[in-house]
Amino acid sequence: MKKLLEKTVWFFLLHCLLLLYSFSDIASKLAAGQEFLSFKFILYYGAVIGILGFYAIFWQQILKKIPLITAYANKSVTIIWGMIFGALIFKEQIHWNQILGAIIIIIGVYFVVLEDAKE
Repeated sequence: MKKLLEKTVWFFLLHCLLLLYSFSDIASKLAAGQEFLSFKFILYYGAVIGILGFYAIFWQQILKKIPLITAYANKSVTIIWGMIFGALIFKEQIHWNQILGAIIIIIGVYFVVLEDAKE
């Protein structure tokens, strides 16, 4: 039971880290709308570098506790976060084929995690 709880906590931390990772996409898109080398451009790209640096360090820590194939399969949920943030922040349209793709991603991640849980 204790091992399952520990694994669940690391899985939760993985998804928190992946959520943070998806914020780098937001900062990158915001930077793309700024004049090259303006203060806001540098600020947004600084945020991208900071987020990716934090992500790189903690990704390595998570890989010590979660198998690489499971962690990497879960990384695909950042696509779903990108769709959500695109709709909420940038008012982008989400189409039915994108929703279908997100469902396929979730099913795929579920099967990878289920297989890992059997081991």
